[in-house]
Amino acid sequence: MANNSFIDGLRTRSEKSSDSISNKKAHFSTGYKSYETGDPIMNRSQKRNIGAAVERATNKKSKENLTTKIEETAKNQKTSEFIKREKRSIDAGSKRSYARDVLGIEEDELEFDDEDIKRAKRERKLAKKQKRRKKNKKKFIFRHKILCFIFIPLLLALSVVYFWGDSIISRITNGNSGLFDFIRTVVSGNATLSVGSDGRTNILIFGTSGYDMEGSEGDSSHDGAQLTDSIMLLSIDQNSKDVAMVSLPRDLKTDTCTYTSKINELYYCANKDGNHEADGANALKNRVAEILGVEIQYYAHINWMSLINIVDSIGGITVTLDEDINDDWTKTYIKAGTPVNLNGEAALGLARARHGTENGDFTRGNSQQKIMIAIKEKIVANGLGLYDLINLANILGDNLRSDFNSDTIYAGAKIFTEQSIDSIRQIPLVGSGTNYFTTGEINRISYVFPTAGVNNYSNIKTYIKQALLKNPVILENAQIAILNGSGVAGLAEKEQQMLEKSIFNVKTVGDAPAGSYFEPIYLYAITDKPNTKSRLETYYDTKALDGDFMPSGIDKQGIDFVIILGVGYSVD
Repeated sequence: MANNSFIDGLRTRSEKSSDSISNKKAHFSTGYKSYETGDPIMNRSQKRNIGAAVERATNKKSKENLTTKIEETAKNQKTSEFIKREKRSIDAGSKRSYARDVLGIEEDELEFDDEDIKRAKRERKLAKKQKRRKKNKKKFIFRHKILCFIFIPLLLALSVVYFWGDSIISRITNGNSGLFDFIRTVVSGNATLSVGSDGRTNILIFGTSGYDMEGSEGDSSHDGAQLTDSIMLLSIDQNSKDVAMVSLPRDLKTDTCTYTSKINELYYCANKDGNHEADGANALKNRVAEILGVEIQYYAHINWMSLINIVDSIGGITVTLDEDINDDWTKTYIKAGTPVNLNGEAALGLARARHGTENGDFTRGNSQQKIMIAIKEKIVANGLGLYDLINLANILGDNLRSDFNSDTIYAGAKIFTEQSIDSIRQIPLVGSGTNYFTTGEINRISYVFPTAGVNNYSNIKTYIKQALLKNPVILENAQIAILNGSGVAGLAEKEQQMLEKSIFNVKTVGDAPAGSYFEPIYLYAITDKPNTKSRLETYYDTKALDGDFMPSGIDKQGIDFVIILGVGYSVD
């Protein structure tokens, strides 16, 4: 359909050259025909309105005239090619074509306004641009093969890996760091762990039941999902590379939000709904710091699945226990002193085993420490390739929560991959002559509590402080037997108290075999532990004899030194 502006502005030169409009009628063009208004002072807008009305009335007839004119023009041409060109040239969108071919105005009589010319140029340029864009869309992928088939897929793959890695780091650190932070730390290479006033970094590691952080156990949720089955302190000296571990029993009596008041309930008390991980972890961290008398910089919360998956991912572990375990509850049956290979499920069974053992929950804590050492030993022995690192990161991302950041992760990994296995030591709190805890019932509930009394941790704090100072005697952890040959009842027990105050480990006390013990003191060295031997020789002002010279009838199983108190010995 034609519009008012189609031929508006197109006039003959004769019309434009008129000097006066008083002798002529006003002339204007609209649609496909020209009209005379007879009103020389009518403005352009009024003329268009009149033209639009006429246009609508004559539009249909004008189209028919245009079609007829085109057909007649085509018949007069000599070749079909010229006919095609002429048909294309008669364009309803072209003012010049319409004026020349339909209205019959000669070429030299036509003149366009500047605005019309500019508009026509813009329309032609836009049409060419749209045509070129359509063509480019079809051929872009083929004209940019490297971009489309290599660079873009690679960029997408890297983006997926980045966001996946960022998600893992964020989950492990509770949102404290992302993958970018970790990459920046690795590049700088100067990350360190925070330390306390004693120069050590202490990390609380605790585990909850269940195969995920929600405590699921098969098709159901574990009743004790928010109770901490394992509580362990990992202490690191970054300068000396000394690493020590100590475990607290889960049944230790302490103030909590429940009637039973056991330390394994603290995490639950501050995180009952499971949505306050940091609050629960910090509550437990603060109480453990109070009991052991240390500053704790970090915490790490793991679950059953993390242990299973990590052990399986490294091909199993090998452990050697200090005592027999025959636990029907976890189906764990292991002989002491015999190396045993464990897969993930078997390692979990050992970590949970406390029945059928000599020291119950203390044995379980010791076993958990041995599992940690075995995992570290296997990782160092095998080395970690890219696939192993990715696999471990994925496992930890789903099954570990902590207050670590990128610096903590990098610095900790560096220490443990460089650290000698033999220097990771266990600090016992019970057994092997070290008895800082005992068990008993209070209000018909079974508890573990300090031998010094409920909530009395003074002896434990002193012991831990000295143990973490790398006292050579403590590091050797020599086991001592004190036998009474003096004839004075109770002398061996008194001597035990004196030795333990000097950080010696007294494993057993009793009477010496029948015989004559005329010297005040007899010291026998059964194993080679030079630091303890030297300290005992200084303490008793005597030289240690070889164990082969001991009187017969003395049980040497698990004993490093034997002390026989003879006639005339007194405890000052």
